[in-house]
Amino acid sequence: MTDLPNKADFAHVRDWVFDLDNTLYPHHVDLFAQIDKNMTAYVSALLGLSREDARALQKQYYYDHGTTLKGLMIHHDIDPLDFLEKAHAIDYGVLSPDLSLGEAIRALPGRKFIFTNGSVKHAEMAAKALGILDHFDDVFDIVAAEYMPKPAGATYDKFMALHRIETQQAVMFEDLPRNLLVPKALGMKTVLLIPQNENHEFVDAWEKRSEEDEHIDYATSDLTAFLNALL
Repeated sequence: MTDLPNKADFAHVRDWVFDLDNTLYPHHVDLFAQIDKNMTAYVSALLGLSREDARALQKQYYYDHGTTLKGLMIHHDIDPLDFLEKAHAIDYGVLSPDLSLGEAIRALPGRKFIFTNGSVKHAEMAAKALGILDHFDDVFDIVAAEYMPKPAGATYDKFMALHRIETQQAVMFEDLPRNLLVPKALGMKTVLLIPQNENHEFVDAWEKRSEEDEHIDYATSDLTAFLNALL
């Protein structure tokens, strides 16, 4: 599914902000599935839980706090850097260079940013594997956010202030509807990336777009086609 954009809606945009996981690469690649399994294993080892119980708690923390990491920090006082290192011990070889996406991002007028609840290292490894890293001006990660993840308003404020972003001239691309609430309220254009198959194993019901999500301007399952329609 691709809602092709009206170019006039984006003619004013000078700052292009992209989430990383399941946004700059499609959901079906399953890179995040590796991270998901690593997080489950971490919770299981930390608390002595079965895989099923560990995953249930992991997902509850994710829902309640924005990331599993934040929940573990609050309730179990873990070392966040150790968690990030273990969560992102994955095979980036499942990603292939996406020359078309790289060209589309490069051609966008203005600055481009990655804004992720993951780490800079993870973002750089993934973007490098996609062949698009050099097209971005900076990566804002969970460490820069002082471990307060999206959708917290304070985290968007930190990101916007750091890069002096005029929100009325910016757009954000995300795969989670709730992470676009604050950008829309700040005056940004909002684009939701949706899986080609919304019944995907790693898509929970609350992660899907609903009819009440009026803060989403566009939705697409093909980022490259969407960006090319703006050029």
